[in-house]
Amino acid sequence: MSASARPVRVGVPATPDELLTTTRSVRLRLDLTRPVDLDQVRACVEIALQAPNGGNTQRWHWLVVAEEGLRKRIAEVYRRSFEARYPPTTTAGAASAGGVSDRMLAGGRHLAEHLHEVPVLVIPCLELGGRPLTAGNQAGVWGSLLPAAWSYMLAARARGLGTAWTTVHLDAEQEVADLLGLPGDVRQGALIPTAHVVGDGFGPAPRRPVDSVLHLDGWGGTEWGGGGV
Repeated sequence: MSASARPVRVGVPATPDELLTTTRSVRLRLDLTRPVDLDQVRACVEIALQAPNGGNTQRWHWLVVAEEGLRKRIAEVYRRSFEARYPPTTTAGAASAGGVSDRMLAGGRHLAEHLHEVPVLVIPCLELGGRPLTAGNQAGVWGSLLPAAWSYMLAARARGLGTAWTTVHLDAEQEVADLLGLPGDVRQGALIPTAHVVGDGFGPAPRRPVDSVLHLDGWGGTEWGGGGV
């Protein structure tokens, strides 16, 4: 499915390809007034538990935050972290230089300002089992959590819910850990705001052409020719 495919309407069953290409971060369109059924969130987490993880150790934990006061306190930490990264005086040029488009900055700022109003915050965590995080490549560690977090977002999308993948709060991870009472060897992997959406469709996001990122048999491999091998 190309990025020019037609949007998929909310409530209309999606094919696997449609689901995968229309699940994207929703920030401006989150419905801040409509409650979310926590049984739906539970069902999404249950689906996420089928994701692959190293050694099938299943060291993941899922914090679902729905209580208003706790959401407000987490949102305060998040907002401070966001403003430290992107002060209100951040110019469009400065944002672009940091790899953030003007549109994404606007959406991120909107989320930071309204995070306390999002009905459900989901924080997937990983229990390290006494192993410290190394300074080197941590792909093998987080590979046991992040696929499950993505599965959660796909399951939410299939139910007409919008989500956003964000890690801004991890700049002050310990503050949020203290608010949630997390043990010392449990680390947070993301924060996923979850809500119904305003509007009636999900569409694919613009992406670079596949041939600009696809390499065959090495970085300088031959041109992609398609067909069988």
